[in-house]
Amino acid sequence: MNAECGLCESPIPAGYLCERDAVALSARLAQLPDLDSELSMHLVPARSGFGEMVATLSAAGPRSPINEAVFDELHDNRAAAVAHSWRVDVQRERWPQHTPPPASGLAADCRWLGMELDWIAAEYPAAGELAREVRELEAQLRSLVGDPVPRRQRLGLCVASTDDEDGVCGAVISRLPGETRLVCRWCRCVYEAKDFLMLGHFQPKENA
Repeated sequence: MNAECGLCESPIPAGYLCERDAVALSARLAQLPDLDSELSMHLVPARSGFGEMVATLSAAGPRSPINEAVFDELHDNRAAAVAHSWRVDVQRERWPQHTPPPASGLAADCRWLGMELDWIAAEYPAAGELAREVRELEAQLRSLVGDPVPRRQRLGLCVASTDDEDGVCGAVISRLPGETRLVCRWCRCVYEAKDFLMLGHFQPKENA
């Protein structure tokens, strides 16, 4: 009996996270500490210098050159809190006999989660929620540092043959900039870079 990916809801042979979303989660966990560290560089908007910030903070008044969204993120330390909460929950599920791990910082918690990713994808029922929250956290941090998440480019519909009445899969195929190998989320057909032009050529007329 096939399972369903907890994030994209595509069918998978077993487990709770498809290979594509597991790979993406691994990359996001690796990037989060660097994005979080970069936040302090964006505390002062580009139009304001450090001297202006000091002068403004020294004088009472409603105007401040501090980027308040960045300040709030740094003050709340949300990224570290989110990563640690997931580490605690994963450890509780996998090793219930162990005491909860102490807070050890964002980088350490992300590294630990990354090392447990195979088990998370295969055995952790909340894997989809973990992947979704890490994805949202990455998007938030990227928006604060001015480095938005790249948008996917729609290439067309999957043209792989199937056994159903329609004869072709028909799922949407898309890619991120630079991706050269794609796997259809529904039928698992693999498209290499050399196949992208072919994919466009064989699209149904109304979708070409």
